Amino acid sequence: MADVARVTGVSPMTVSRAFKADSLVSKERREAILQAAEDLGYVFDSTASNLRSQKSGFVAVTIPSINNANFADTVGGLSDTLAARDMQILLGYTNYNMQEEERLIEQLLRRKPQAIVVTGGRHTERGRRLLETVNIPVIETWDIPAEPIDHYVGFSNANAVREMVDHFVRAGYRRIAFIGGDVGRDTRGSERRIGFAAAMQVHGLDASRLIAAGLPPISMREGANAMAKLIDIYPDTEAVVCVSDLAAYGALTECRRLGVPVPERFAIGGFGNYEIGEVCVPTLTTINAFAREIGEKTARLILDILDGKQGVDVKISPELIVRDSSR
Repeated sequence: MADVARVTGVSPMTVSRAFKADSLVSKERREAILQAAEDLGYVFDSTASNLRSQKSGFVAVTIPSINNANFADTVGGLSDTLAARDMQILLGYTNYNMQEEERLIEQLLRRKPQAIVVTGGRHTERGRRLLETVNIPVIETWDIPAEPIDHYVGFSNANAVREMVDHFVRAGYRRIAFIGGDVGRDTRGSERRIGFAAAMQVHGLDASRLIAAGLPPISMREGANAMAKLIDIYPDTEAVVCVSDLAAYGALTECRRLGVPVPERFAIGGFGNYEIGEVCVPTLTTINAFAREIGEKTARLILDILDGKQGVDVKISPELIVRDSSR
């Protein structure tokens, strides 16, 4: 800052003031200061200002996977909406592990975020306690928690999968299976499996065709392996509901490898409306959970609360998209 002040012939205090959007420094002088800072490679250190204002300028976020397109879209919507208010996100990656989420929550809260966003509505006892006692907005996403900590932006994963089962039943399928992950780690995947079983029972159908695909996040390879296992164990299956579009695409490619026609022999449905589902052959029937909208609505909820407005929880309504992988 002293270097910028010497170049522009002003005091360091004037340089500091010039970096504020509502600066009282004249337009011409401010432009000269900012240009000098640019030329010198100077980046304004906001630490002291943040200590005075008690505003860190960032929102802490935990997600279970960094290579999942749905969570990437949610983070993108969150980040883009917050950026309009010059706020940034600090991201933590849990790898579907609640103990790791607990550790990250503690680490992130030490950095004094203005809000914290977590994925899902289930946490360790200590993780929940940390979130309950912090004096900032807490938003749980991608779920409707049985006991929300503060606010949520999400949907019922169980009900969303029921729509897929209902679609298959309307189309005439009766022997329907579910491909999913480890029920202990992926709580949202567990809810989808519960929704599958409940919907099958409502229709008076057998809900026991359950194929585990491994530890989450479930990859295309694991989806393909699970499909091969399904065909071996339950060869008379007519349709399969997959925990995600990645698992569904893997199942689809395994059918093609084995020469099993889709949807003539097997109907396949996924979850998440990934881009790959629109371009694969056949195109993939799926559930659109509006991942980016979850991020955008979460950011708007945070900004409303920080502005002193009443925060209102947001229920997302997933949409069934019927494509060529089911008739």
